[in-house]
Amino acid sequence: MKRTIVAMIFIALLSFTTQVEAQKFSGLDKSPADIAYFRPEKNAAPLIKVIYGRPQLKGRVVGIDLAAYGDVWRTGANEATEIKFFNDVTLGGKPIKAGTYSLFSIPGKDQWTIILSTDTDVWGAYSYNEANDVARINVPASSEKESLEVFSIMFAPMENGAKMIMGWDKVRVEVPITVQK
Repeated sequence: MKRTIVAMIFIALLSFTTQVEAQKFSGLDKSPADIAYFRPEKNAAPLIKVIYGRPQLKGRVVGIDLAAYGDVWRTGANEATEIKFFNDVTLGGKPIKAGTYSLFSIPGKDQWTIILSTDTDVWGAYSYNEANDVARINVPASSEKESLEVFSIMFAPMENGAKMIMGWDKVRVEVPITVQK
């Protein structure tokens, strides 16, 4: 009986002293995540998927303040951009096995070096290790009249594959990807 009374008092005290706190969710990410798919036809299964963060210019300059020329960049914001090939592909003439890779780049004024790496699930390019590169290709950088405030990736179909087009501010970079059948 004495144990029951002590237990009831203990439970009563806990109910008065326990503070219930609501979960605090973080605010909106300033560089929200996005996904770009390449599908050869509208309802077809995807052949390529890119998951990336979308940084904004906010008055800064690409090549100087953001995605600095000559430095390895995560090709987006937050975690390193991931690209998944559902089939074997050829990237700029280099064969790539189906799988998931990190997509890094080295921006330049006239050309960008596009890098596929086996280092996945990494934050930024801080731990980038060239020894884990699967492929590196150089592609020309062009300039458009239209400025994009937010970094964007899209696909445009081409014979036997797609061009992955990256754009930010007035910079445009096209990466040719041939899908093996």
